[in-house]
Amino acid sequence: MKYISTRGETGELGFNDVLLAGLARDGGLYIPNKWPQFSLEELKAFAGIDYNDAAFRVMQPFIGEDVPENELRSIIENAYGTFSNKNVAPLVQVGSSEWLLELFRGPTFAFKDVAMQVLARLMDRALQQKGERATIVVATSGDTGGAAIEAFKGRDAIDIFVLHPKGRVSEVQRRQMTTVPDPNVHNIALEGNFDDAQGLVKALFNNSEVRDSLKIAGVNSINWGRIMAQIVYYFSSAVALGAPFRPISYSVPTGNFGDIYAGYVARKMGLPIERLIIATNVNDILARTHETGRYEPLGVVPTSSPSMDIQISSNFERLLFDIGGEIPARIVSLMEELGSKGSFALLDGELLKLREGFSAGRADEEETIDTIKALYEDTGYVADPHTAVGLAVARKTENMNAPIVVLSTAHPAKFPDVVEKAIGKAPDQPLSMTEQATLEERYVVLENDVDALIGFIEENSRVGKAAS
Repeated sequence: MKYISTRGETGELGFNDVLLAGLARDGGLYIPNKWPQFSLEELKAFAGIDYNDAAFRVMQPFIGEDVPENELRSIIENAYGTFSNKNVAPLVQVGSSEWLLELFRGPTFAFKDVAMQVLARLMDRALQQKGERATIVVATSGDTGGAAIEAFKGRDAIDIFVLHPKGRVSEVQRRQMTTVPDPNVHNIALEGNFDDAQGLVKALFNNSEVRDSLKIAGVNSINWGRIMAQIVYYFSSAVALGAPFRPISYSVPTGNFGDIYAGYVARKMGLPIERLIIATNVNDILARTHETGRYEPLGVVPTSSPSMDIQISSNFERLLFDIGGEIPARIVSLMEELGSKGSFALLDGELLKLREGFSAGRADEEETIDTIKALYEDTGYVADPHTAVGLAVARKTENMNAPIVVLSTAHPAKFPDVVEKAIGKAPDQPLSMTEQATLEERYVVLENDVDALIGFIEENSRVGKAAS
């Protein structure tokens, strides 16, 4: 398997090189040069197998010979051995045709663990093969940072720097990052919002001198390895509910477009997904683009679902490449227009393809709270606000003919104030969260300034420094 950039200027790379690169040098995002295909018989063979086996079957075609099969199986087994549920991503029925896909059974209680635990082991292996170190720089709107730190902490070949928007993540989310004592972990509270943090990370990747000297790598969902691992739970859940003999629909709470793009890829690989629903909160750039064809970031509004408080959806570029006919010049033009004018417009044909592939909707703060409350009263199930957004939008979507799976992306205990407001009591808290509330925090505060960030990373990264 070879990979190309959406902007067309990097040539073809193998999986390990793409894994360590993260963002392409031309500013684009890597995608496979062809999509693996599963036949009807191969899809039927997913029935009854465990999650680890499903993960191997889905991921191996994307990796090819870059990782021997026995090593890949071991990586998958070790990664998901950290999860509290042997099914990794269990389904819970909450209505006659409604299911929640619980993706928060990993060590940091967020869906990011599903991919990050695999990604860390793959990256560690690739670096050891090369005899190199890397500096990982991550922007997080809440959950990515904790999942990345948990996956990469203590690794000798890797230093990790995580930027979170100061005061815009929940206390639980912040403490999952800032209470980890390992010396290779560096937390940065940025004066700004998530889009500011993501912008600084992209600026580092686009500075070739800094990128090369610090060997910067990325594990945000711009990294193809993240998308690859997320594809798996669409296959496992769909087959559990009757695919390929009947189609399944998915409602995905999303801000950066990575999680739902994984579903789009699953469908391109042959999985019968009837509808993919883009579920946003009031930071609704994706829903607005679906409605109007105009991609126009507005100011970020803080909400009870902070991991979705995003206006620059990086993974949308991968979809734009596909619906635009796989023409790199078109992507370059759109991104230049976004940079110079602050927005861009889809062509009629592109908008038609977007609408053919996706439905979209939004849920405001009142709807989010009401959905948590109604679900609890009807079923006793306690959902976090991101899951509630997905469920609220699914229930407003018309002409639903297939069973609907809502991706449940975080444990409700990560957002106790919101849940208590909705149901009148705080959710039960896992022991590790309780313990983190008493631990010392460790982070620095930086201005939204790329030079300040570079200086901090240069001072603390071990790349190019002798082992002590």
